[in-house]
Amino acid sequence: MDKDSLKHSRMVIRAGMVVVLLALGGGGISAPGLWAAPSSSGKPAAPGNALAGRSIFNGKGVCYYCHGVDGYMAKRPELAADTAALIARLNPPPADLRNPNALHLKNDKQRAQAVREGHPGTGMFPDTTITDQELADTLAYLAFLRKEGFTGQQ
Repeated sequence: MDKDSLKHSRMVIRAGMVVVLLALGGGGISAPGLWAAPSSSGKPAAPGNALAGRSIFNGKGVCYYCHGVDGYMAKRPELAADTAALIARLNPPPADLRNPNALHLKNDKQRAQAVREGHPGTGMFPDTTITDQELADTLAYLAFLRKEGFTGQQ
C-alpha cells in the first residue's frame, strides 16, 4: 500500500468510526496490568488497566476494526463498504491478537512502538491520538487477550 493510500485508509477508518457501546461487566477483566508504557515525557505512565484498555481497543483506538471486537477476528463491527474493503485487502492480514503463537511482537516495548509509529510491512498505522495512559491500558488489555486466548466467550 503506498503512502497516499495508507493516509486515505487512515482517514476513512477514523472518519467512519462508529461508537460501539459494549457491556463491560464480566469477562474476567478486573485487575490492572503489570506494565506501564513510557510516556512522552520519559516518565512511566501509571500501570495499565485492562478494563479501561478494552474500552480503548473497542472504541477510540479503533483496534477492533481490523482485529475484531474483543480480539475475535470473526467478530468485526459493521463498517462502511470502502473501509471494509480496505481492511479485507491488507496483506499481511491483521494479526490474531488471541493467538500468542502467531504474534511477531514479543514484548510491550515493541507493541507500544507499533501503536505509536505503525508496524512496517503491515496495515497497522500510527496512532498518536491516544494518551500515554490509554496506551498503557490498551497494552494491559492485549496481555489479557493473549492470556485468555481462544477460550474466551465469543
